[in-house]
Amino acid sequence: MSLYQYVPHPHIAARREHPPRTVGQHHGVGFNGTLAKWITEGVGTMWCAYAFAALSLFALPQAIKGGTLPIIQWVSQTFLQLVLLSIIMVGQQVIGAASDERAVHTYDDAEAILHESQQIQAHLAVQDAVLEELARRLQVELPSSEGKSG
Repeated sequence: MSLYQYVPHPHIAARREHPPRTVGQHHGVGFNGTLAKWITEGVGTMWCAYAFAALSLFALPQAIKGGTLPIIQWVSQTFLQLVLLSIIMVGQQVIGAASDERAVHTYDDAEAILHESQQIQAHLAVQDAVLEELARRLQVELPSSEGKSG
């Protein structure tokens, strides 16, 4: 007879079967997902941003000849949209990687806490055995563990 009946939470088994997914694991759903991932990884590089910047510079001389409005349009519609697109995508990849790292660390922390909790449960089971033996020797009746759970 134990003084305490340990009942593990059902989420523990589910979590072991399905650890956290990373951003890279969310892609690749069929052809469209694979294509989108390939394009995103290609456009989301600083080299692509440099290429877009160089491409947009081809239209700069014509914008300069047109005056103030064409220059503003060139900056906002050509240069910023092309170059910032890639830079923002690079930033998102950096943020996604950092988020993945935090998720994995949180998962590892939860695993460590679970392990420590299981060690506490084992320690309590040993203490229960000692208490039960003492109670038996002293002929003291202990309360029943029926209906009790952790």
